Amino acid sequence: MTFTLDTLDAIVAARSSAQADESYTRSLIEGGPTRCAKKLGEEGVEAALACAGGTKVELAAEAADVLYHLLVALRSRGVPLSDVMSVLEKRTEQSGLAEKASRKAK
Repeated sequence: MTFTLDTLDAIVAARSSAQADESYTRSLIEGGPTRCAKKLGEEGVEAALACAGGTKVELAAEAADVLYHLLVALRSRGVPLSDVMSVLEKRTEQSGLAEKASRKAK
């Protein structure tokens, strides 16, 4: 079985339904969107630092933390991963430079 972002999202969904004393995911969700946002921010900074000066292994580990905490943050606000993927799909219909140019023309 290939591990995908959808796989991780399903795990986050399942663990968010567990008891908080048994699930870190659930404890984050119970802390509300602000707690989830703080953890996501912390992990984002750690990933950025690993990108700037860490090893590939460190960056991969921090990136994994960012993806996990992003999915938890999305769940805390009721935003499904499919909504994010739809936005990404629309954005990739043209290059980033073309998209920026079209905004300036409006």
